Amino acid sequence: MLCLNWLLVGALLALAESWNVVHADDGSERNCSAMPPYLPPTAVNTTQRLRALRETMSSLNVSAYIIPGTDAHLSEYIAQRDARMAFMTGFTGSAGTAVVTQNKAVLWTDSRYWVQAERQMDCNWELKRDETYEAYSRNLAPANMVLKSLPDNLVDTVWKDRPPVPSDVLIRLPDRIIGRTWQMKVEHIRSQMRDNPYKPTAVLLSALDETAWLFNLRGNDIPYNPFFYSYTLLTLDEIWLFVHKDRVTKEIKDYLNGSCFQANCVQLIEYNQVRKMLSDYLTRPGVKVWIGTEYTNYALYELIEKSLTSDYSPVLTSKAVKDKTEQRILREAHMRDAVAVIQLLMWLEKVVPEGKETEMTAAKFVNECQNRGPSFETISASGPNAALAHYSPSNETSRKLTVKEMYLVDSGGQYLDGTTDITRTVHWGTPTDMQKAQRMFDTWSCKHVCLSTGINMEMLGRRALWEVGLNYGHGTGHGVGNYFGVHEWPVGFQGNNIPFREGMFTSIEPGYYKENDFGIRIEDVVVTVPAPTKYGHNYLTFETVSLVPYDKKLIDTSLMSPQQLQWLDLYYQTIRRLLVPELDRQGLTEEKEWMLRNTEPLQRSTASAAMSSFSLTFTALATALIHDFI
Repeated sequence: MLCLNWLLVGALLALAESWNVVHADDGSERNCSAMPPYLPPTAVNTTQRLRALRETMSSLNVSAYIIPGTDAHLSEYIAQRDARMAFMTGFTGSAGTAVVTQNKAVLWTDSRYWVQAERQMDCNWELKRDETYEAYSRNLAPANMVLKSLPDNLVDTVWKDRPPVPSDVLIRLPDRIIGRTWQMKVEHIRSQMRDNPYKPTAVLLSALDETAWLFNLRGNDIPYNPFFYSYTLLTLDEIWLFVHKDRVTKEIKDYLNGSCFQANCVQLIEYNQVRKMLSDYLTRPGVKVWIGTEYTNYALYELIEKSLTSDYSPVLTSKAVKDKTEQRILREAHMRDAVAVIQLLMWLEKVVPEGKETEMTAAKFVNECQNRGPSFETISASGPNAALAHYSPSNETSRKLTVKEMYLVDSGGQYLDGTTDITRTVHWGTPTDMQKAQRMFDTWSCKHVCLSTGINMEMLGRRALWEVGLNYGHGTGHGVGNYFGVHEWPVGFQGNNIPFREGMFTSIEPGYYKENDFGIRIEDVVVTVPAPTKYGHNYLTFETVSLVPYDKKLIDTSLMSPQQLQWLDLYYQTIRRLLVPELDRQGLTEEKEWMLRNTEPLQRSTASAAMSSFSLTFTALATALIHDFI
């Protein structure tokens, strides 16, 4: 696709000389200074690929070529056919940017992936610290250099066995799980256009989940995500859907009113015509296109950069607030997913003492329990592997599970009515006092300090660790979709997220990772609901949607206040109330008994009482941590 390629008129790579990375030397990484250079068996030979690309660049008078690590829709997960950076460099990390000139090839990535890049790239490539396109532009401007899109992707011209577009047809969601028809959603977005003081005449939808949500359609083009290649241009009286038309069945065409040309008729246009058609639309007098800059690629943005822009399109902000039907079915999906995770934990409790199971067999078990497959690559990590927050097991790294180590499993499933994400940390032996203390931090630090909003919650969630000089290197939470992406923006706790509103779903997942020892993370999905207050003010709080009990071995009740114990007992009552009927329905008697054992009350009385989000203290946690580190 044309949209992800930039021409650098002039030399870019000279800017990189001061960004060298310090390399490890343990035999598993390349050593390009040795004579001859040493390459591990995991490195990919890119000599022929670079030679072919440079010949193509030379024929077009291109001085430097940028190869992003994402696709034309700036997706988090990309299809194999869009993994151009990986094809050219050999590096398969999820974040990075490559630049090729006639005499240099450089990869920028962040510190998470430096070791991986050194293991996968050959000596044709240099590794540098991460940099953004904004930084490129700032550095190029003094030399009168600019970024410019090209009509064709040069990597595709040398990628001879590039995977094709999937042939799967698009599907529509069943009526029973749709609260708003696509016509209702279209009218809702058009009403926002009419109400906008800048009077946009059209909205361009570039993120794949935007079009899928608008039309209640799903596909199978992207790993772990039920999306399909598409763009939409929605005007006040037209709807243009850019898609591979041969994948649209007659049923879907009729469903979209695809045979007419009125305001609520969807005109189907070939996917690769989006830039041409958008350019033609912009020649009309008085038009103004509204775009969300976070997910619009440069080749489209450069056409309409003087139109109305916002961080996120009105579709993304509308999708973030679930309607009553979406809330109900997302809760139901989490009930079924809780059964899958309980099956995993019960099975591991039985078999781990036998010493035969591994991180990989555990991940395979839970993946097969999920209805439409996992929503991301399962993080199944024991002992020191769990200290790597984003670790997933491979044939080379998978460890045997043992009763002597902590085990962390972060899994998620795709269901026709919802997407799930949950993390539990367990210990089948005897955990240390520090592990128990850190576990208490995970459970309470954010979930009950979260009557604040946005980035303030992010800071409060880290407070207990900050007080003893510790932290965790990932976000505290992210939005979750209805049979969509497991990381659904713009919901979350970071500075570029939107404010919370009733009906938003987010994960809450603080953690702690002790290098080469263990990792702890507890992740639940919650929904934003009105908070009952004495004077009836419009405050919001979180209600937990995940329904899997925590490992009692990692709960030290002496570190918990009566209010915290009460909250946990009430949560366990909710698990019982919702899961007993579901387990009975599925005929899972043994799983029900396991769940009942693990949700027994921690205190006798569970009388109603409100828990102040700002009254929680972490003195016991801080004392335990300080004692351990001294």
